[in-house]
Amino acid sequence: MRTLVLGGCGFIGSHVVDHLVAAGHSVRVFDRYPERYRLPVGGVEYCFGDFRDTMALIEALVDVEMVFHLVSATFPGTAELDPQADVRDNILATLGLLEAMVKFGVRRLIYLSSGGTVYGIPDVVPTAESHALRPVNSYGIVKATIENYILLYHRSRGLQPVIIRPSNPYGTRQGHVGVQGVITTFLNRVIRGEPIEVWGDGSVVRDYLFVDDLAKLCVIAAQSGKVGVYNGGSGQGTSIRDVIAHIEHVTGQTLNPVFKPARPVDVPRSILDMNLVRSEFGWLPETSLEDGINQSWIWLKSIQSATGELPPNSWTDSRLV
Repeated sequence: MRTLVLGGCGFIGSHVVDHLVAAGHSVRVFDRYPERYRLPVGGVEYCFGDFRDTMALIEALVDVEMVFHLVSATFPGTAELDPQADVRDNILATLGLLEAMVKFGVRRLIYLSSGGTVYGIPDVVPTAESHALRPVNSYGIVKATIENYILLYHRSRGLQPVIIRPSNPYGTRQGHVGVQGVITTFLNRVIRGEPIEVWGDGSVVRDYLFVDDLAKLCVIAAQSGKVGVYNGGSGQGTSIRDVIAHIEHVTGQTLNPVFKPARPVDVPRSILDMNLVRSEFGWLPETSLEDGINQSWIWLKSIQSATGELPPNSWTDSRLV
């Protein structure tokens, strides 16, 4: 199948590209910049442009049968700084994409939403897809709004979407924009010899999913022909203190985290219910948290060895995806 991966040079997108190529699909990538950490993938067509540029998107959609929308102009920590830009660069740009897809008869869409922010403070943990959406920050509000527009286009325009709500993805090739993920942040700081900073007492619980497992889920869901909304997580919760313990075991170093005042915007406990995905797709994550941290650690050290540099420092908190 002829696929277009929006954001295919990014952290998650580059792994989705790998799985699409391995599955025998024709792949076109649309992104602002080339991948930072590796050369172009053989057989993949690369187009570079701005997601907000409707004409560039239209050109990228030529002869495409399936679109992976993995682009987000903001992260939870940056969306609050400029909510208007969050709306303009994400919601309005996505509406331009949806209109272009309808115009050119491209029906299949896989959209990466957010399992960490759209539910807000959940009533039930683990949290299922049927839970009410009550986002508490701009990032989650925008993700939930885009979901609703996509479902509107499904009902009224014939779009055939799969919406995946990932938990907290982490892993290799993360960190290139400097605002991604607590695990990569901590590992970066270990290599740099910098202190680890934690908002609160480290009791915040998150659901961490290795990026390769998430990418595989995206491709399986896309190939299934199903339409709907699905969580994408491990179904297991891990506290920040336990993450630190795993990192100490992997790196062989004793860490002395600096605990800072807790923030009111942080959800105390976020774990995704994965029963629907398992029953619909037969999918289970294959990578344990410690193995994923180990793979990330090996990759970061290889980047440092090859270039003498590391990815920029990312947020020092347990952000939600």
